Amino acid sequence: MAEKLRKNTVPVEESVGMVLPHDITEIVKDRFKGRAFRKGHIIRAEDVEHLRRLGKEHIYVLELGPEEIHENEAALLMAAALAGPGVEYSEEVVEGKINLAASIDGLLKIDRESLYRFNLLGEVMCATLQDNTPVKRGEPVAGLRLIPLVAARRVVEEAVSVARSGAPVVRVEPLAKVRAGLVITGNEVYHGRIEDRFEGVLREKLTGFGSTVGPVRFAPDDAELIAGAIASCLAEGAELIVTSGGMSVDPDDVTRLGIALAGAESVVYGTPVLPGAMLLIGRIGSVPVLGVPACGMFHAITVLDLVLPRILIGERIGREQLAALGHGGLCRQCARCQYPICSFGKS
Repeated sequence: MAEKLRKNTVPVEESVGMVLPHDITEIVKDRFKGRAFRKGHIIRAEDVEHLRRLGKEHIYVLELGPEEIHENEAALLMAAALAGPGVEYSEEVVEGKINLAASIDGLLKIDRESLYRFNLLGEVMCATLQDNTPVKRGEPVAGLRLIPLVAARRVVEEAVSVARSGAPVVRVEPLAKVRAGLVITGNEVYHGRIEDRFEGVLREKLTGFGSTVGPVRFAPDDAELIAGAIASCLAEGAELIVTSGGMSVDPDDVTRLGIALAGAESVVYGTPVLPGAMLLIGRIGSVPVLGVPACGMFHAITVLDLVLPRILIGERIGREQLAALGHGGLCRQCARCQYPICSFGKS
C-alpha cells in the first residue's frame, strides 16, 4: 500500500487545482499545532509556497479501489465501534483523528483486553485515559485513528469486529447519587476534647461525587455504641455508611469491632495503598460500609478517592480488586495535588 501511494503523487508545483486528499498539519514549536489545510481543499497557486514551507514537495493523487479505505472513513467506523454508553464524539475528522469525550460526569471504564487486541492489529490505534479515572462531561477520554492514509478495508473491518466483541471498549458509568450516613468515632471528639474535622472532609468528598449526607452520628471508642450509631443511620434510610477513624492497631481503636457488631459481611480490611492502608470495606445487607482511617482527614487524596466512585457505580470491591491497587497505589504527596491527573491509583 505504501509503495502504491509513493507512485501516485505529483510535484507540489503541479498540484494547483487539485483536491487535497487529507488534512495537512502545521507545527510551530511552543506556539501552534493544527490543521493548515483541510481535506477537500482545492490547491491554489498562492498555497504552493506555504506547502513547501511545511516540507511538502509532493501531493498524493488518490484513486481508491473497493478493497481500500481512507483514514477519515476508517476513523468514523472505529469511533462508532469503540464508543460505549456515556461517550460521544464529533463526526468531523481532524488530521485523520477522532477524539472520544465523556457525555456525562462519571467513572471511565476501559475494556483493557479488547483495547489491547485492537491495538495489536498495527495499522489502527486507540489511546485512552486509564481505567477507573473520574471524568467530567466534555473531557476527552480517548483518541483514535488509522495510522496510514489508506489501508486495506479488511484491517478496519477486523478492528471494528474486535471493538464490538465484548463489553464497550470505552464507556463512562454514571455515579449513583446516594444519601450517606456518617459515624464519627473517637473519645476525643465525642467528649469534646477536640473539634471534629472529619465530617467536613467526608461531606466534601461525597457531595463532590453528587451524593448527599443524611444522618451524622458521633460515638466514643465503644464497639457497641458504634454499632448502635450505624444502626441508627440505617434506620434513617442511609444508602451508604462511612465511619471515620478508629481503624489502627491501637487498643482503643474499636471501630472495626463496631462495624462487625452492626452486622457487616464480606468485610475486607487493609489495602496496598498509601495513604489509606487501613481502609475497611464491607456490606450490611445491600448497603456498602466504608471504615476510613484517620489519614483520610489529613491527606487531600487517599484510597477513599479510588474506591468511592467505584462503589457509586455499583461495583463490589473485595480483596482481589484492592490487591490490584498496589501497582500505582503510592501517592507522591505532591506540593500541588493534581489528582486524578497523576499516577496515583493507576494500576
